[in-house]
This record gives sequence, C-alpha cells and structure tokens, in this order.
Amino acid sequence: MTETPLKLVLFDVDGTLVDSQETIVSCMQGAFDTFEYPVPTPQDILSIVGLSLPVAVERLAPDLDMRSRALVVDAYKELFRLTRHEKGAGHSPLYAGARKCLDALHDIPELLLGVATGKSKRGLDGLLQAHDLKMFVTQQVADHHPSKPHPSMVFTAMEDVGVAPEHCVMIGDTTYDIEMGRAAGVKTVGVDWGYHPAYKLGADHLVTDFNELQDLLLNRLWKN
Repeated sequence: MTETPLKLVLFDVDGTLVDSQETIVSCMQGAFDTFEYPVPTPQDILSIVGLSLPVAVERLAPDLDMRSRALVVDAYKELFRLTRHEKGAGHSPLYAGARKCLDALHDIPELLLGVATGKSKRGLDGLLQAHDLKMFVTQQVADHHPSKPHPSMVFTAMEDVGVAPEHCVMIGDTTYDIEMGRAAGVKTVGVDWGYHPAYKLGADHLVTDFNELQDLLLNRLWKN
C-alpha cells in the first residue's frame, strides 16, 4: 500500500483568515498622526498589508528618514497592542467560514496547516490566542524572515515539517503572498475577499469563499 504523502497548507493571516482592515488602517493612520507626519490613505495602507512592518512604512513614507520611520513602526505596534487588548478577537474577526474550513482541514491526518504572515510573533500569538486557533504546526512571522515576497517563510515552513514543494500550497490575498509562493516553487491559491484586487493576484487558483477553498484543497488541488 502506498502511503499518502503529507501536504502542507500555508495561510496568510491578515486579509485571508481575518478581517483586520479597520484596525490596521486606524492604527497606521494614528501612528503617522502621532508625529504629525502626512497620514496615508486607507487605500495606500491596504496596498502594503502583508509586507513586514518596516518595509511597509518605508513604502508608505519614502521621504521620511530612517529614525522617523522607526518611530512610526513603534507607534503602530503600540496602538495595535492596545486595540487588541481593548477589543479582543473583535480587533481582527475571522472571515465567515474560516473556522469551519480550518477545522475540516485539520481533521485530515495527511494535511498539515501553517501560517506565513507579515505579523510579528507577538501579534500572531495574540491573534491565535484570541481566536483559540491551535491547529498550525508551523508559524512563520516577520521577526525571523525577510519581508514577503522573499520565499524564506515558505522554505522554512516546508523544512519544519519535512514537506517538498510539490506538496505545499500558499494561500493569500495579496500579490506578495502569491509571489512568495511562486518563488518557493509551491502551488498558490488567491482569495478574492482580501486587500488586493483578485484580478491582480496571478495565482494558480482563485477562490471566492471558504467552501470553495475547502473543496479545492480536499478534492482537486493535488489530483492528477
């Protein structure tokens, strides 16, 4: 009997599993406003979701010097922390169907679940605790890797669990997620409910809800 190979399903977090749009925008605008720097628009802020925070702030404010950008980064982290403590899970609610899909995938022995996110470890830990999400066997965060779309997160996740690229998929809502997955040589799935327009993602597959994602992962993605 041929043993079914393990498969690794990697999720982005913001804009893919949770809708953190309101919190991200308000905290980023608040961070810039703290120092009376020009405040970026919501559209500009959502365009950089997925990047590591220092890279994101540099994209938003290329004319600021390094020290000023560092101040914005620190202010954003503190505002986000305060919002998380104030609102709990409500600061970044799960998208409809996300929990059901994650639980169904987790029930499949040969499927391993992980995350690859631009969040810090502290930010990810807080979110996973708030939503009681305990199914992710590998958790790759911005603290330990170059910013997306560098493939380091995906490479490390595969190494963590001993899965080859042909048995791994990266799921995300931004071009950074899809480019990262492609650079690592894995399958890619774009979701159309996140922060980058779906038509720009260029993923191998595009899904419109978590039911479709679940069906793709369980029944179609790895079929010949």
